[in-house]
Amino acid sequence: METLYAALPIVILIVLMGFLKVAGDKSSVITLLVTVGLALFAFHQPLADTCNSFVYGMLKALVPILFIILMAIYSYNVLLHTGKIEVLKQQFSAISTDKSVQVLLITWGFGGLLEGMAGFGTAVAIPAAILISLGFKPMFSAVVSLIANSVATAFGAVGVPVIVLAQETGLEVIPLSTAVVLQLSVLMLLIPCVITYLADPRLKALPKNLSLSLSVGVVSLAVQYLAARYIGAETPAILGSLASIVVIILLGKFIDRKKEKVAMPYSGGEILKAWMVYALIMFLVIITSPLFPGIKSALQSVCTSSVRLMIGGQEKVYAIQWLTQGGVLLFIGSFVGGLVQGGKSKDLLVLLWKSVVQLRKTIVTVVCLVGFSSIMETAGMINHLAVALSTATGALYPLFAPAIGAIGTFLTGSDTSANILFGKLQAGVAGHIGVDPTWLSAANTAGATGGKIISPQSIAIATSACNQQGQEGNILKSAVVYALAYVVITGVIVYVFA
Repeated sequence: METLYAALPIVILIVLMGFLKVAGDKSSVITLLVTVGLALFAFHQPLADTCNSFVYGMLKALVPILFIILMAIYSYNVLLHTGKIEVLKQQFSAISTDKSVQVLLITWGFGGLLEGMAGFGTAVAIPAAILISLGFKPMFSAVVSLIANSVATAFGAVGVPVIVLAQETGLEVIPLSTAVVLQLSVLMLLIPCVITYLADPRLKALPKNLSLSLSVGVVSLAVQYLAARYIGAETPAILGSLASIVVIILLGKFIDRKKEKVAMPYSGGEILKAWMVYALIMFLVIITSPLFPGIKSALQSVCTSSVRLMIGGQEKVYAIQWLTQGGVLLFIGSFVGGLVQGGKSKDLLVLLWKSVVQLRKTIVTVVCLVGFSSIMETAGMINHLAVALSTATGALYPLFAPAIGAIGTFLTGSDTSANILFGKLQAGVAGHIGVDPTWLSAANTAGATGGKIISPQSIAIATSACNQQGQEGNILKSAVVYALAYVVITGVIVYVFA
């Protein structure tokens, strides 16, 4: 009966959003109330612990998740305000007029780079918004951005999920990183194929789409493997995405060789200004990342806030290091970039408030989602689900190990959080069934990247970026098939080579 109670919030959320098509904010509020009731009466969690657990989740929702979502949308709104989005649109069109090339470049290449450096929704929000500005339909832009934001999340932002997994399990980072890349290898080839097919499903486009997708997939796989094997967790997503961008641009030029080229009516200086927002964001993210530990530690020591809460007799500390916080970096890059592009300080601040108003439903949705997942964790519901699944599967457990990671990301919206929740469990089960703990722990991250596709938080980000609030259920139904196939493929790979 406890297993049924533990699964009930997830079932209710899926039914409300996916089948009854209830808006995300209303669905999340209802699910939160059900979860609170279950925590209090079915799992006997004290009221004080339940309240503190929600507050802890709310803090995580506000910073970094909502803060970064807000600033990602703000960065795009700055480009709209200054008119520089037209320059970017022209440049993407000048690279190639082919839809498959444009979508793959923006979601897999540019989106992967954003995920590798910033994470937390930027790789969904910004690519989806750019696709819409290029004339793609909002629903398509949302779904394809969610699908593309899968593989790269294993090492975004700057390898944090795998680094955290290593800390939780006591395993070495480089072997874990290498195992994750190997488990995702097939999907690095398949996901670009899915993206190009969705962009251009015509039969006569199939040879072109396959050659483009497989070329990009092979390069991504090779670069990510070498980066994971010889550098660590910080750079696979970044270097793999940069290599993909180069390949996509080169192949795009080749594909368009017989087509009339789109003239670029802007000077080099205007193009540089148009990219200034994203260039500054990327620069700030890189210099404050673990790639530059001296700068990172110095900034973290200057401005840090912390909140202490007692949950279940244990003190939980939620710390925010403001000068290295992704949302702050996105704001600085967006605001300064907007000034460089000709915007006025007052107008840019008014635009920031308008961005907050634009996200009012998303704020409710994400706070409730992270809040109910936090309550599920502290009440023991999440761990109860994972243990029940591992007990039921026995020797077949490796086949289902990625599904546990996917559940973690579905609930929390974060690959990192999924590793915190289930990393130790995966390593512990590995010892009982005689499987390499590095391989099984890596499966948690690999599966979590699939759960990211249909995480309600990611869907909330996509709907906000595409101005499709209220369409969360339709997006979930469109994306769930790809997520399930993703997790099944990962499970088979993990099981076969376990």
